[in-house]
Amino acid sequence: MRTRLLLLLAALGSVPGRVRVAVRLRPRNAEELAADADFADCVELQPELKRLKLRKNNWDSDTYEFDEVLTEFASQKRVYEVVAKPVVESVLDGYNGTVMAYGQTGTGKTFTLGRLGEQDTADRGIMVRSMEDILAEISPETDSVSVSYLQLYMEALQDLLNPANDNIPIVEDPKIGDVSLPRATLVEIRDQQSFVELLRIGETHRIAANTKLNTESSRSHAILMVHVKRSFMGGDNIYSNENGDISHLAKPLKPLVRKSKLVVVDLAGSERIHKSGSEGHMLEEAKSINLSLSALGKCINALAENSAHVPIRDSKLTRLLRDSFGGTARTSLIVTIGPSPRHRGETTSTILFGQRAMKVENMLKIKEEFDYKSLSRRLEVQLDKLIAENERQQKAFEDEVERINIEAENRVSEVERSFADALEKERLKCQMDYMESVKQLEEKLVLNQQQRDFDVFTDSNCIGQGPGLSAAEELVELKKLLEKEIKLRKVAEEEVKICKRQQGQDRQSEAGGSVEVLKLHKILENEAHQKKKLEEEIIILRSQLLQLTFEADQMKRYLDGGGSGNAYTGLDSSMSPFRHPQLKDAVNGQKASIATLFEQVGLQKILALLESDDANVRIHAVKVVANLAAEASQFLKNNEGSQIYISKANQKKIVEAGGLTSLLVLLRSFEDETVRRVAAGAIANLAMNEANQELIMAEGGISLLSMTAADAEDPQTLRMVAGAIANLCGNDKLRMKLKSEGGIKALLGIVRCGHPDVLSQVARGIANFAKCESRASTQGTNSSRSLLIEDGALPWIVQNANDEAAPIRRHIELALCHLAQHEVNAKDMISGGALWELVRISRDCSREDIRSLARRTLISSPTFRSELRRLRIEY
Repeated sequence: MRTRLLLLLAALGSVPGRVRVAVRLRPRNAEELAADADFADCVELQPELKRLKLRKNNWDSDTYEFDEVLTEFASQKRVYEVVAKPVVESVLDGYNGTVMAYGQTGTGKTFTLGRLGEQDTADRGIMVRSMEDILAEISPETDSVSVSYLQLYMEALQDLLNPANDNIPIVEDPKIGDVSLPRATLVEIRDQQSFVELLRIGETHRIAANTKLNTESSRSHAILMVHVKRSFMGGDNIYSNENGDISHLAKPLKPLVRKSKLVVVDLAGSERIHKSGSEGHMLEEAKSINLSLSALGKCINALAENSAHVPIRDSKLTRLLRDSFGGTARTSLIVTIGPSPRHRGETTSTILFGQRAMKVENMLKIKEEFDYKSLSRRLEVQLDKLIAENERQQKAFEDEVERINIEAENRVSEVERSFADALEKERLKCQMDYMESVKQLEEKLVLNQQQRDFDVFTDSNCIGQGPGLSAAEELVELKKLLEKEIKLRKVAEEEVKICKRQQGQDRQSEAGGSVEVLKLHKILENEAHQKKKLEEEIIILRSQLLQLTFEADQMKRYLDGGGSGNAYTGLDSSMSPFRHPQLKDAVNGQKASIATLFEQVGLQKILALLESDDANVRIHAVKVVANLAAEASQFLKNNEGSQIYISKANQKKIVEAGGLTSLLVLLRSFEDETVRRVAAGAIANLAMNEANQELIMAEGGISLLSMTAADAEDPQTLRMVAGAIANLCGNDKLRMKLKSEGGIKALLGIVRCGHPDVLSQVARGIANFAKCESRASTQGTNSSRSLLIEDGALPWIVQNANDEAAPIRRHIELALCHLAQHEVNAKDMISGGALWELVRISRDCSREDIRSLARRTLISSPTFRSELRRLRIEY
């Protein structure tokens, strides 16, 4: 009987479904480990029995059963599979579905539902995993998925994707009772990345506060609505006969569309005022949260007890969840609890809420409609195809008829030409035969005439011996001449054979001589190559010897001067050569070493080694050039007075000798990681001189550095490339060229490495670029939006603004302050979450100058002041 009832309900489109409830225990946090170390947990889980024991004291406890019991060790994947996946599958089948988290503040509701899993993919919450399954199942051609993300704050429904839309009305259909939000932002989702980005934007706009129970306590209820629309062909109706067997009465397929909705609700945590320490505005927020949760509890109590009246309209939260409890949606509730015995009362209240929710029955119903639009579109497409096919066939028929006519005309013309040619040939043949016959007759006539004349002549003369003897003598003479010619021919043939043999011998001897000559040439080439290689090694060894000699002299001077620890390795502002005589001698020694390398070895010879065929020689040569550039850059950074002039002269020699061009060629043509790393480092050192920066850009250096940044994986190589681009970012004249040739995007691509030194160089480059833009806007030469924001740098800046590494954090804080000084960037920074970081910098930054700069920027910007007043933030 029950089977028949279920089949009948399924045929009518409704299926009963109880609210499924799971309980999840949060592990102890650091505070509880310290404060409750001597006390046992107030709950005991029995997951294999799906049972939970709540201890009243050391000897008495209450037992509760749930659909699922999840321990503190349960993974996010298991939580999703047992709680949300059945609901997601029902949504894909056409039913509405709801997944909701309820519990005391700080018990892990937001972690369970809204975790993005950017740091660890295993931490992804129910929202992210649900969208992954939905996108994997739907067809992009026929189905669609759209998303709304809202928060219920102080009984006001606000749009997290458009904060300006802060009072959205709830519209109810009086006929079927469906709830809709016509003014909410609805975004169509094509891929998982865009959905995660929407969640990230929504989380930045969600209101949270620091309480005694939770450092990031949500002060609003977050509601994610996923609308799924699927099209398919249907037509089978299900009937049952008298024996209970199911029979299918086939009907023609018709286009149908199923519209379903998945609602994921992250409720704000219930809290007791004396425990959370809320006061002022936070106290009003807590009252609003508790009132809405109380209204939800009343509705669930009424539904569990089958009461005639359910107070749905007591709160906007219960109106939004009208379909989730007692409606047509498949609902899963996860209640989160903590282990601490100090919060036994809140834990008991949460467990009892879940127990009451398990008694609520929903009637699941598929919302299925006849897809007139889809059928119309499909028929229009078929009609267009038939029209096009008819036109193609008509055109093909006309072309075929035209082709047959042309072919027939061609054949007629060809037959006529063939007949005319044959007729002409026949006429010519007859004419030739006639002429040949006439000629033959004339020849016969002449021969007959000559024969008659000869006969007459022989008859009239007597017979003599003269003619017969002269003919015999001529015959003998001819035979002798013939024999003589034969002998001469044989002699000539013998001479030809002898000459050919002699010629063959000469060719063999000549070939043997050529081989010997080739061998000698090869030996000479090998000797020349060996000599060149030895000269290269001598030059490299000489330069290394000079460097080692300088380092030894430097160490000796430092030790003779009474120094201890490491020998001098470079100069800084606190180790001026004018304050320490031994360091002054070291500077002079370093200057002498550069001069010695230039004079004794010759910079041109060193640069020539960069094109050597020997890989080791090439690597040594590029290291020598890099060292020369590095020494020059150290003078530029740290020396004073005349030393600056000398170092600029050295860098000028390197550039004029073609060193910069050679380094760029190495960066373009060699794939050896060592060569690329050292060449990039040398270019970075040369780029510290402003005179070289425009030359680097003119030689296509930024494009080469960008390609190297995209190809390289070694952190040291990426650090050198990032340093070079960061130096170029400090030049006001190169801003647009850096943008057009991909310099900014190359910097942002380098962050994939994750190495702190590399990220520090990236942050420095962004800070330099932002400072140039700020200076240009102050001078009135730039009124447009920041190029950094256009190239997508703002999310990374906001994400790393509070980095643990001090250099990264300092540079990014400066970059944010400089970006904020240009009013046109204000809206982008607010939507990207940068305003919160500016507020933090103005309060918590360790450097007074950066704090003051951030404070002045917030005060001077009308857009920032307006947003801070809207968010009720004092500054």
